[in-house]
Amino acid sequence: MDDQDTGDTPTAGRFEGNEHRLPVRIYYEDTDFTGMVYHANYLRYFERARSDYMRLIGADHISLLNRPDPAAFTLNRIEVDFKRPARVDDALVVHTVWESFRGAAALIRQRIERNGEVIAEAVVHAVIITPAGRPRRPPADFVERLKPRLAPPPMP
Repeated sequence: MDDQDTGDTPTAGRFEGNEHRLPVRIYYEDTDFTGMVYHANYLRYFERARSDYMRLIGADHISLLNRPDPAAFTLNRIEVDFKRPARVDDALVVHTVWESFRGAAALIRQRIERNGEVIAEAVVHAVIITPAGRPRRPPADFVERLKPRLAPPPMP
């Protein structure tokens, strides 16, 4: 019997339309001395959601690196708007939408909600690179897996 049969496999979230949703529970270790989530941990939650998004479309980080033409992602910019604090035992949902790819660059929008209330939002600018760190176009099969999930940018 493998982990999947026992229910012991960690969840990678789920898709609802073009949007990926990843539940995250806040633990004591996530907080600072005020009892609120330490600001850098929001970046971790955003990263987990982007990684699990890729995992669910069948293009996880390891498979990208193990290709004959290896690729990886790096961030060149992230803008975070903190709206409300999260605290111990909060149940959050990280929402992720990949909007576009242009050359080696990707635009990803993310938000974290607690009971439908937005507590943090991020605009992520990612770049696909070679293992040597040089920008490169994404592999064609990755683009094909991602294309059905790309969402149009939100209205201004």
